[in-house]
Amino acid sequence: MAEELKWPEGNVGRVLGRALPRVDGPDKVSGRAQYGHDKRFSGMVYAAFLTSPVPSATFELDPAVAFEVAGVVDAILVADGAVLYLGEPIAAVAAETPEAAAEAVARLGRAVKLTERPWAVDREQALDKGNKAGLGRQGNVGRERTRKRGDVLAARNTEFPRIAVSLEETYTVPVQHHACLEPHGMVVEYDGRDFARIHGSIQGTFALLDGPPEVLGLPAANIEGNVQHMGGGFGSKFGIGVEGRVACELAKRLKRSVHLFMDRETEFHASGNRSGNHATLRADVAADGRLITLTSDSDKLGGLSGGSYAWHPYMYAPEHSMVSQRSVHTNTDGNRAFRAPGHPQASFSIESLLDEAAYAVGQDLVEMRKRNLPVGDDVDAREVDDHATWHRHLERVATEIGWYEHPNRSAPGSASWLPDRPVAVGIGFGLSVWGGGGYPGNQVEVSLDRYGNVTAKVGTQDIGTGARTLVAMVVAEELGRDVDEIAAQIGSTQLGMGNVSGGSTTTACLVPAVKDAAAGLKRALLAKAADELGVEASTLELRVGGDVGRKDGGVALDWTRACQLLGAAGLTAHGVWQADLQASGVHGAQAAKVEVDLLTGRVQVLEMVCMQDCGLVVNRLTAQSQVQGAMVQALSYALFEERLIDSDLGARLNPNLEAYKLATMQSMPEMKVIFDDEDQRGVIGLGEPPAIPGAAAIANAVHNACGVRIRDLPLTPDKVLMGLEALRS
Repeated sequence: MAEELKWPEGNVGRVLGRALPRVDGPDKVSGRAQYGHDKRFSGMVYAAFLTSPVPSATFELDPAVAFEVAGVVDAILVADGAVLYLGEPIAAVAAETPEAAAEAVARLGRAVKLTERPWAVDREQALDKGNKAGLGRQGNVGRERTRKRGDVLAARNTEFPRIAVSLEETYTVPVQHHACLEPHGMVVEYDGRDFARIHGSIQGTFALLDGPPEVLGLPAANIEGNVQHMGGGFGSKFGIGVEGRVACELAKRLKRSVHLFMDRETEFHASGNRSGNHATLRADVAADGRLITLTSDSDKLGGLSGGSYAWHPYMYAPEHSMVSQRSVHTNTDGNRAFRAPGHPQASFSIESLLDEAAYAVGQDLVEMRKRNLPVGDDVDAREVDDHATWHRHLERVATEIGWYEHPNRSAPGSASWLPDRPVAVGIGFGLSVWGGGGYPGNQVEVSLDRYGNVTAKVGTQDIGTGARTLVAMVVAEELGRDVDEIAAQIGSTQLGMGNVSGGSTTTACLVPAVKDAAAGLKRALLAKAADELGVEASTLELRVGGDVGRKDGGVALDWTRACQLLGAAGLTAHGVWQADLQASGVHGAQAAKVEVDLLTGRVQVLEMVCMQDCGLVVNRLTAQSQVQGAMVQALSYALFEERLIDSDLGARLNPNLEAYKLATMQSMPEMKVIFDDEDQRGVIGLGEPPAIPGAAAIANAVHNACGVRIRDLPLTPDKVLMGLEALRS
């Protein structure tokens, strides 16, 4: 009977739970690592898109115009006579050089004849009853969905004596771009024969076999998907997209390799986004800060798609709630998953309202949150006590950020200022909740040859979260070897199945299967040694360094000798997902400290603190990087990011990395990451939850600093100055 698989005691082993550099770090910093965009092959052509400059139109275009440019080898229409969103690809060209492809796209752009149709690019236009854009089956507005608990209307009457204050406010967040450093695209390595290799910037190696076989006209067995490195996805790269389909079509037509990666403008308007939102919340609050009722009406602004918005009251538990959501469609690209889809938007509105309610009744901001977290019958049957966990996290981040010494604990700072102190400092908070568990599907192979070489193979991709390193660490821990002695091979459909990286599930799907395979190899090696020694395998153990030892003391066989027993065939073991080695359901709390310049309106984030549970922290350095990256993304969302489209002209205003503002090194605060080491539940994904509460915490900190409540992101200086002026008048 196989020994029960367990993680090291206290979630810290010789390798696991430590802070180790990534095994592929040297390749990345030296430039040796090749991303999909870097691939070059003999005879390869370069493809590019012509996209629509208007939100909705019919068009006429003869793609043959592209052949007026020397070096153009093919040109095709991508859209069928009409476009439905700003930036939708109309046509594609392939040429011998990128420059020739760009010139051909420009020629097509001058030749296309567009007949504009009614369109809407923002909420106001979409809700204009005179607008005949006709988006969606039911027009511009999707069906309203509702959820409720208790009876809000009755409670407002029967609980009237308890209601100390009633608030109703509207909170909005803009569309946010993924801003992946490597744009969406694909290289199809193909010469017209019976085999193709596809190099994609995609979040699922095996997703490269979903679509290309049909387009190329090849069996899936004759196509290899390859994702060795990729430059960011954040949820936007789950499928091959229009770029993958067109690249395959051109490769089939030309019988040549094709390189098709979006330029930045196309990337910004045809590769998805984080949907915007417009939410009106009302709360009736007791004097002790308890939410008696909460109502929420939100419009999800997901372009041609439905949009994402987590359901209110989110993790909080008012006594009565009634919430509704609807999709408001526009002639813009549909939203896609984006690091905790819908959660940062919902967090911003509910955390802002909670802060405003706390100030209205004079409650401490931390205590206000504690008081409204679920307890008793409000708590679902979960593996951990949500209530106690969030309390512990809140208290820790509050202590670390200096909340208990802060002067603005129950009221915001004053907007008045003196010439010798034109700045104000504030602190804000936010909570998060997420799933992050694993599921079956990963197939891992670990092999050992007679020379002592260990190789771990699985087809999963590394989207920048350190999957290669995690594979090597788990095998090294199990076999007693060093991490640099394990060769981790990933990112190919010719290896074992790997799950798509989404929903913070990759690690929780992958690592248990790696552990299973490595444990199987260890058992097989000990069995070989036992046969050689003429003893029971149960009397032997594998020690640090890989030596086979007797459990009663002494070394029986060193690593070299044990491996020599294997012969030319070596040993191979296979592993699959093990449910008992992972878990789901995580919690987090964040605090932000900001400085508001009362002269210029500039907001500078001074410090951010996050406490997060995620079960077994496989690599503390990678996990810390994940949390810090999420905090940076939230900061950028809070202060800078916003897709801008001229609503009258339907024109793109900031579709590039110069005009679309992102946080830079100058904006980076001190960031402290604290992992909840009391959480011993096994592996849980971490990528998304730390991205949720940061923007809300920063907005709350601005209010706490100077009394200016900005209810629409981003928190730009002009909004701060206008808020200050309103307070002074």
